Amino acid sequence: MKFTKMEGLGNDYVYVNCFAEKVENPSEVAKKVSDRHFGIGSDGLILINPSKVADCEMEMYNSDGSRSEMCGNGIRCVGKYVYDHGIVKKDSISVETLAGIKYIDFIIEDDKVKMATVNMGAPVLDAENVPYVPYSDEYKEKAVSMPITADGVEFKTTCVSMGNPHSVVFVDKLDEFDFERFGPIFECHETFPRKVNAEFVEIIDRTHVRMRVYERGAGETLACGTGATAVAMACILNGYTEDEVRVTLLGGDLIIRYDREKNLLFMTGPATTVFDGEIEV
Repeated sequence: MKFTKMEGLGNDYVYVNCFAEKVENPSEVAKKVSDRHFGIGSDGLILINPSKVADCEMEMYNSDGSRSEMCGNGIRCVGKYVYDHGIVKKDSISVETLAGIKYIDFIIEDDKVKMATVNMGAPVLDAENVPYVPYSDEYKEKAVSMPITADGVEFKTTCVSMGNPHSVVFVDKLDEFDFERFGPIFECHETFPRKVNAEFVEIIDRTHVRMRVYERGAGETLACGTGATAVAMACILNGYTEDEVRVTLLGGDLIIRYDREKNLLFMTGPATTVFDGEIEV
């Protein structure tokens, strides 16, 4: 199998051009290639497929083989791949995902994609569609600062879906927070019937926040684009930041902008090719 290793802020995936390749049993392939000792090493596998409704399709698998709806860092790399390889040679493209069709605008340098802005769509906030189990009836339409208990400690979570579910918890000092203890607990918490991506966030000021993320099926990653977008929305819902915010992740910064009039979120960040190769699967 020919592949390309790519990363966005250190959120790395193995990408396969399925315009030219065919991958049997991608769930098992994802587990094999993601292994950082016996495989290529990545947060998962992303297949770039032809699409009948968009310029291409992103088919994504986590490192444990589970299917995921969307990845903000991953989709920027999908866009870079199809542009740089001449599959779709346009400054703006559409990508089919399990979370719907997403639209990407490129910043081009030397005929290569340097940065990409993704229209991440409208935030989903209601209990049925995130999904989450509301603490009480007042949280059915949206869970903003909803009480939740993890390992005997009470927190407040704001729940947002950006095609996949996120639980955003604000903490006073991120560096002192016991992330390794609470990340896995939140991921599998009974409040989230499809598990959840857990984000823990420190507010720096009204235009800047820091976060760490524990992703469903992958554990902690250096960056999560949908997570950063959900964090920005949670900040706005709680009144902590302006409508454009710089989100600092372990792998670097993403700029998230909320268009109130259109109720849409936009994410801007880099996409980088690491190397090409072949592997027996």
